[in-house]
Amino acid sequence: MPNKLHRILILGGTAEARELAARLADEAHFSPLTSLKGVTRTPSKIAGDIRTGGFGGVDGLSSFLREEHIALMVDATHPFAAQISAHAVQASKQSGVPCLRLERAPWSVQAGDDWHQVADIESAVQAIPAKARALVTVGRQVVAPFFAREDIHVVARMIEEPDIGLPSHAELLLARPPFSRAQEKALMQEKRITMLVAKNSGGDATYTKIEAARALKLTVIMIERPDKTQTTTALNVVEMMGLIELTLS
Repeated sequence: MPNKLHRILILGGTAEARELAARLADEAHFSPLTSLKGVTRTPSKIAGDIRTGGFGGVDGLSSFLREEHIALMVDATHPFAAQISAHAVQASKQSGVPCLRLERAPWSVQAGDDWHQVADIESAVQAIPAKARALVTVGRQVVAPFFAREDIHVVARMIEEPDIGLPSHAELLLARPPFSRAQEKALMQEKRITMLVAKNSGGDATYTKIEAARALKLTVIMIERPDKTQTTTALNVVEMMGLIELTLS
């Protein structure tokens, strides 16, 4: 690759996005700019430049790509962030700036797992039987429908407090992963959890809760990923670095 400084826009919010920014910042011919939606109030440290907030839809993102002389965009948002992923692909077509996606592989059912796979949050809420004690790990933005179920006990774990009040039949645990399998198992036993509710986010950081549920023979209500607009995708940062070099060569 020629000795030209390439400005790379990373649509971030994941551990992979932070790792990619660090790898790019270590290379003399790359200048990473990570964009965060601003949902997390205390994000982890990120190498390179950072911007916070939305773009104003597809047109706004297209204009940003052109005005900031972005050479390439990497969608490294959460696997469930379908809207921004769709906007990224559309803005890429409008602006002519290449768009690649960095998205870890989903988890798959293993021997000993008892998964009840559902399509969305609403289906997950409905799938919980009355009188269940559910460990809910879906994030603060979508936890409200679970709190509305007054016939179950909800133990909601998330990184930051939700913007809604906590009902009497729910508990709130504020913690940032990763957690060990022993920690997850101990938590489920202490709280007398009868089922786990999780998004199929993939990756290693939170997989231990799936392992703990398997060990305790608990049902997992697994929310499957939304469909996304297709684009060239890497499953890890090493693959993505190769794709970036190839695309800009």
